[in-house]
Amino acid sequence: MAVLTLYSRSGCHLCNEMAVALEPLLKDTGNTLQVTDIDADPSLRERFDWRVPVLALEGEVICEGRLDEDAVRDALGIR
Repeated sequence: MAVLTLYSRSGCHLCNEMAVALEPLLKDTGNTLQVTDIDADPSLRERFDWRVPVLALEGEVICEGRLDEDAVRDALGIR
């Protein structure tokens, strides 16, 4: 099972939308989501600031801004 990381920040409606959109995919595959607030870590804030939401797997960015379900499926090796 993989753990996807959603780099987010409080009050970000796009971040919330991506997390909600991921729920069915994660439920179907058994993978999990870790949400990380970039404002709690200066290095993450510097790296991702206006790019959030950013979805990553093992440090590799899968998509940002909006969920790209095909890219997530490719990263997880599922179809």
